[in-house]
Amino acid sequence: MTVATKKQLILEKIVELLELPDFAYEKARKRYDDLGQWLVRDDSTVKDNDPHIFPQGSFRLGTAIKPLNKNEEYDLDLVCKLRVGITERSHTQEDLKRLVRYEIESYRIARKIKAPIKEKHRCWCLEYQDDISFHIDIVPCIPASDSRRTLIFESMQKAGENICIAREVSDLTVSITDDRHHCYRYICDDWNISNPEGYAKWFESRMNQAQYMLLEKAQVDDIPLFKKKTPLQKVIQLLKRHRDKMFKIDENVKPTSIVISTLAARAYQGEADIESALENILDKMRKFINSSRPKVPNPVNPEEDFADRWSMPKYKDLDLEEIFYFWLEEAQNYFYSPDVTNDISFLIN
Repeated sequence: MTVATKKQLILEKIVELLELPDFAYEKARKRYDDLGQWLVRDDSTVKDNDPHIFPQGSFRLGTAIKPLNKNEEYDLDLVCKLRVGITERSHTQEDLKRLVRYEIESYRIARKIKAPIKEKHRCWCLEYQDDISFHIDIVPCIPASDSRRTLIFESMQKAGENICIAREVSDLTVSITDDRHHCYRYICDDWNISNPEGYAKWFESRMNQAQYMLLEKAQVDDIPLFKKKTPLQKVIQLLKRHRDKMFKIDENVKPTSIVISTLAARAYQGEADIESALENILDKMRKFINSSRPKVPNPVNPEEDFADRWSMPKYKDLDLEEIFYFWLEEAQNYFYSPDVTNDISFLIN
């Protein structure tokens, strides 16, 4: 057995140990499927708005990992998109957030969820406490206007994105609620925008570079590829665990998952095995960080900077950009070392 083969097998084993158990994914799916069905029941106050519940973040991308602490809750980020009947000119952000809250509260009572709903700036939070504790954030949103979607399409084209991907992804842009927005309580047409569905499609285009596979649209989307993983997803899981262990004491400065995932997806060149993918990604991630803002552009909204905290005055003393480069160097030293095959305890204990 060669050293390379041994290392590859060990990396695969580490990912297997980091992976969420199948029943956690199934429980997550059942919960957001149940919420989706609740929103379209006969007496739902939003059923005529064509509600669409779908996951975003690591559950959607298939890059979730077990929490460091066994007692920690699983995080599941959901989006509640009301696809018809509401626009930026018919409702305020506050109106939309309250509409969604009413139904989530009704659902909480009907399902006997004891913990009260918590409000966050952009979402509502449900906390399940049973055999698997889930912390579920639900972001209300509506489709963005035609003009905003056109601007996103043009911006993606300018950034060099494939025209087919740019067209499909830009059409999925949404307007979201945020109680920090200057017009939160007033009618206006400049809501903050987001695109979790579009990002997932872009990410899948990086996973499947030989062929761009579009997902079928449905009332409730499947959690994608949590059983059949690509090397890209596995590498991101390894990098996220290395980060979590390295910054276990001070989580305020740890690199964000969205920055790691985006840079890794940019760097991935379709390597067929986890060892080659890991080495290539670690070698090339730095090349996709711009010298000026946006440092790490959102691929589905290139003017947005996923690394905006690096340059925010209130985070200046944390030196977040320098810390990111320090983490990347430490990750390279750890994973490039031939001793990694004998020192896997750092990641799994």
